[in-house]
Amino acid sequence: MAEVLVDRVTKRFGDAEANRDISLTVPNGEFLVLLGPTGAGKTTLLRLIAGLERPDAGNILFDARDVTDDPPAQRNVSVVFQQYSLYPHLTVFDNLAFPLRAPARRIPESEIKRRVEEVARLVRIDHKLANSATRLSGGEMQRVAIGRALVRRPAIYLMDEPLSSLDAKLRAELRVELKHIQADLGATVLYVTHDQVEALTMASRIGILEQGRLVQVGTPQDVYERPANIYVAARLGIPAINFLPIDALPVEGAPPRTATVGARTEHIELVPALDGPAEVVLVEHLGSENFLHLLVGQQKLVTLVPPGERWHPGARARVTLRRPLCFDTAGQLLVA
Repeated sequence: MAEVLVDRVTKRFGDAEANRDISLTVPNGEFLVLLGPTGAGKTTLLRLIAGLERPDAGNILFDARDVTDDPPAQRNVSVVFQQYSLYPHLTVFDNLAFPLRAPARRIPESEIKRRVEEVARLVRIDHKLANSATRLSGGEMQRVAIGRALVRRPAIYLMDEPLSSLDAKLRAELRVELKHIQADLGATVLYVTHDQVEALTMASRIGILEQGRLVQVGTPQDVYERPANIYVAARLGIPAINFLPIDALPVEGAPPRTATVGARTEHIELVPALDGPAEVVLVEHLGSENFLHLLVGQQKLVTLVPPGERWHPGARARVTLRRPLCFDTAGQLLVA
């Protein structure tokens, strides 16, 4: 595995800046997730590291070796794409073996067989090795795509939203498996997603991208609890964080210069009260918890409550915010 260093990289497409002066280090063995909405520059940065694009400024280094001008074949990276990109006329075994059979590698067939079978067991597809790729389910196809990347033993694994086309249950299963595989191999992984659940559950660190700029990098807990600004705070949290003007509700512990309050569900204290300023407008029942939608004057507020609390539309409550996130007029986090 390799340490990857992105040093002040900028990439333009015409007048549009897809990546702007990005510096990032992915240490050996880390699982780093790039999170951001469509158009934030996540895939472009991945393609720059893979060598599929060339930066207009800056450098990319693997283990302190400058690979900026190296073609993809010389970088020793594996890429897993959003679409499976399997060869439909080949069996699962041959799809997994394909990267090892490149003429430049000259790997004996006995070694190819050993590595393919080892990886197939790792991604739990060994019982399908003789099947055609067209006879697999979506989840099995994605396992083969991931296995094809693993079998090469590259310096770094680059994954571009590899689970986004799967159903929710299968995504949850493969998230856990992929994290276990990464830990077992000690692999260096750079993973791109717009899904905050994937970022929070899989990442050693999260990098948040906004319009081509890297605005914050940190552990999932750090980014969630201490977002650099309103944009970062809005990327994480279920339900989404509530943003309110400072004078909308009583706030405990707000520092001076606070203009906007960010209230997550753990910051909100509700007390039923007939004369309370907050009115319940909707209750979403989710089994183990409920989403409670409130209206405080003209301000909407969404929070989680346990199913044992019997709220109903029309009920009223007093709301207190306990040590919420506070932001200045520029949207930057203020520390109490």
